[in-house]
Amino acid sequence: MNPKVDFFFNNAKQWQKEFEKLRTIALSTELVEDLKWGCPCYTYQGKNIFLIHGFKEYCALLFFKGALMKDPDQILIQQSENVQAARQIRFTDAQQINDLEEVLRSYMFQAVEIEESGAKVEMKKTKAFEIAEEFQNKLDENPELKDAFEALTPGRQRAYLLHFSSPKQSKTREARIEKCIPQILAGKGLND
Repeated sequence: MNPKVDFFFNNAKQWQKEFEKLRTIALSTELVEDLKWGCPCYTYQGKNIFLIHGFKEYCALLFFKGALMKDPDQILIQQSENVQAARQIRFTDAQQINDLEEVLRSYMFQAVEIEESGAKVEMKKTKAFEIAEEFQNKLDENPELKDAFEALTPGRQRAYLLHFSSPKQSKTREARIEKCIPQILAGKGLND
């Protein structure tokens, strides 16, 4: 038990019982408890295995390499089509966690075995992501913008591409692109 993580559990306005139960199960695995991204994160030899987090409608365990896990109980959920590696197990009450306790523990151990094996999730390359026509036009018109975008890490590039291509209306895509150009030129990611 890591005291710096206590504030997460003590200050939870929602899902407090569920979080405590998930924490108890997680600590029974002897993984190291840490605080990352404001959430309890459980690690093995310095590698992130899973974290506990909450949302308005559910709380969840998020397995960082969940896409590689076997899921005989059909409980792993891909949060959205753009999430490549992580998978969640969602809960809406403490009884669900109690009912799945042994299954959850086995999934936790499976996640550690995957980490020990060195397996990696095959990520889609940035080139596989759609480039909004409006953004492609800006890149073609502005070599400085093109160079700055290409200098970004692949993850930052993907975040921008998803952000720019998701609106249905061209006007909205244009507005997003215009707003982000200074950040791209400054070498910053969408959420930096």
